[in-house]
Amino acid sequence: MRRLVTAFLLLLLPSGCVHRRVTINSNPPGALVRIDGKDIGYTPASIDYTWYGTREVQLIKDGYETQTQLVNIKTPWYQRFPLDFVSDNFLGTHIRDHRRFDISMRPKQPDVSQDVIERGRSLRSQAVHGM
Repeated sequence: MRRLVTAFLLLLLPSGCVHRRVTINSNPPGALVRIDGKDIGYTPASIDYTWYGTREVQLIKDGYETQTQLVNIKTPWYQRFPLDFVSDNFLGTHIRDHRRFDISMRPKQPDVSQDVIERGRSLRSQAVHGM
């Protein structure tokens, strides 16, 4: 009986492990990445995470419009209850869950509203002064 218990415990020793990582790419590369308000680095940027769900990803780069997107990291089937307990602890192998998101950035457009206001002020000044 003692050998049976020992053998059973030895079978439980090879633990499982899920390595979760997300990579954010941008076009063009080199944009600052913020995930949920925390600076991560410059694209391509990778970070390990623990929980699945929706994250707010923000890309910031000079000369480009700031891009903010909600990115949904969906839970795979083997990480749903009750299978997650087995895949995290007793699978005997490592699972790599690597997600990649590509976000395109648009060049910043000149702010024409200031130009229109300045032109309006100039025309008003000309009308008041009779030019």
